[in-house]
Amino acid sequence: MTNVIPLTVPTRIAPLEARVTALLGCFADHRRPEEDVFWLKENAELLNILECTGTPVPPEALARHAGFYAGAEKRLRFFPQYYRFFLSLALDLEDLGMPGAQAARMVDFAASEGLAQAELSDLQRAEARRLMTRRGVDPLREPGLDDRLRAFAARSATFALPNKKAAYELTHIVYYLSEYGRRDPDLPPAVLQSLHFAGLTAFLDQNADLLAEVCIALAYAGDSAPAVWTAWLRARSEGFAIAAGEGVALTDDYHEFLVGNWHLAVIGEPVFRKPVADARMRFDRAPRQGNALREISEAMLGMEEGRSGDWHRMRRRMAPRLSPEAMELLSAAARSSALFESYFEGFARAGRL
Repeated sequence: MTNVIPLTVPTRIAPLEARVTALLGCFADHRRPEEDVFWLKENAELLNILECTGTPVPPEALARHAGFYAGAEKRLRFFPQYYRFFLSLALDLEDLGMPGAQAARMVDFAASEGLAQAELSDLQRAEARRLMTRRGVDPLREPGLDDRLRAFAARSATFALPNKKAAYELTHIVYYLSEYGRRDPDLPPAVLQSLHFAGLTAFLDQNADLLAEVCIALAYAGDSAPAVWTAWLRARSEGFAIAAGEGVALTDDYHEFLVGNWHLAVIGEPVFRKPVADARMRFDRAPRQGNALREISEAMLGMEEGRSGDWHRMRRRMAPRLSPEAMELLSAAARSSALFESYFEGFARAGRL
């Protein structure tokens, strides 16, 4: 029988460098094989968070990726469809301290092959540009790209409705335009409203993964996330359970674990304060209680012509239709942001009967 070791009750948390080394070892060597595209995704996400937060990474931890780094240029040439993963990994490894200069050659290859021009999505084109300009190459030279991204992000009505894809795209627009918090993204005020709207929906959905990304984007945009959101996210990060063992399943909540700690780093709090092992690990969030967002949406849908975009009127009408838990969460959302009334006007869809 395969042993599974729970890692939820530590006697002492190891130093940060030891925790980072264990995490890098887990993702590099124990969760998936390098040939798996999900290996590329998971490792790129972890390294990106370490690099953009300035988390110290000891040389022995980076050495876990030495084999990948040595063959990265060759693999890029054979698998150009994954060029953004390969560039991200090589760039972050070098910027974290890996000796070498492969990333510049890889950027030159990607630019010469016109790989960014093969992207249909403005968001993916922006990511490609962000990656390549880290080594001095603009593969697009397209001044209108930023204007289109800002126009999408400034349409706040989009984010007053549940739309996870659009919300994640919104956060990544801010990441790329701000160079992950390193420069002013020059955003119009409507984008900040969009971020608050997306955050309110994520809070009502109790989606810590998305809400963490929204709070990070707010920080990079020069704004502050509501204290209610950050306190809830802190509790969600603290509530993670980690198990290690050769047989643990990998359909887990690793991404929420990573972005939750990214959020903690952005607000200046200790990160990865969990007992982690240089082994195969799975990451499980605490269970969510109910589905308040669905309950609220169904209650409003059932009101038909009685639905209103006026929060103060609707609060009284909705209370008998909602469970106490859903009503409490809706009230907490209303208190959390000064923009809630504007958000609710769109969320209610009162003029769309």
